Amino acid sequence: MARIGVAVPWIVLAILMIAVGGLPFALAMIGFAGIGLGELFRMTRRYRPLIPVAFAAVAAMVIAALYGSQFQIVLVGVATFPLMFVFALVRGPRDGVTRSMAITVFGIAWIGLPFAHAVLLRELPVHGGALVIDVLVGTFLTDTAAYAGGRLFGRHRLAPSLSPNKTVEGLVLGFVGGTMGFWFAGLYQDWLSGLDALIMGMCIAALAPVGDLFESMVKRDLETKDTGRAFGPHGGLLDRLDAVLFTIVAGYYLAVALVY
Repeated sequence: MARIGVAVPWIVLAILMIAVGGLPFALAMIGFAGIGLGELFRMTRRYRPLIPVAFAAVAAMVIAALYGSQFQIVLVGVATFPLMFVFALVRGPRDGVTRSMAITVFGIAWIGLPFAHAVLLRELPVHGGALVIDVLVGTFLTDTAAYAGGRLFGRHRLAPSLSPNKTVEGLVLGFVGGTMGFWFAGLYQDWLSGLDALIMGMCIAALAPVGDLFESMVKRDLETKDTGRAFGPHGGLLDRLDAVLFTIVAGYYLAVALVY
């Protein structure tokens, strides 16, 4: 009940943000990205990440996505490197500066780029908002079906060294559930053909567990159970949106290739 009580307001807020779109949606993505970066940099503080650079780069990427395109996002990424150099030069002791820059770039790429792509997807003409919701539905149905399948039928562990509770049976049922969920949503969207919805659903359902296991690998290496408490009993933002960080990027390029 505690999990449901926390989840419902966030779901309502997410739908409202997607419906509004534009600058409010972009600002929300900057806020979420900031929370995610904060969680990552708390786990990696011993590497002394260049925190102001990461926050500035991610905010600039999201704004570039709102008012520009992928090209402007790349320009921001390129500009990040001389900015890191100057900041590291001014900050002081430069022991371990390579690690500092590496974890900074990792945060920008893993967390910043997906939230910028969420804005790119939302800003697609006419159907952007619906596509964002489709991707989220497909992603979360994959996770839910995998959880249910693992609890009911799970016998063979999928990746015990990364996530002991995940099973092969859960992976299969998650893939089916996420694919069918996306396809079913497409039945009520006459601009999205059944075949396109099926292809997109399969890609989303295949990538969701990869994003999940990727975050599990990072947490294992950093000896962390939960990345934070942003979502209360659900854990941190990275714990809840680990799969979305992968699927939202794929969702944008699939939409450009198949819908537009």
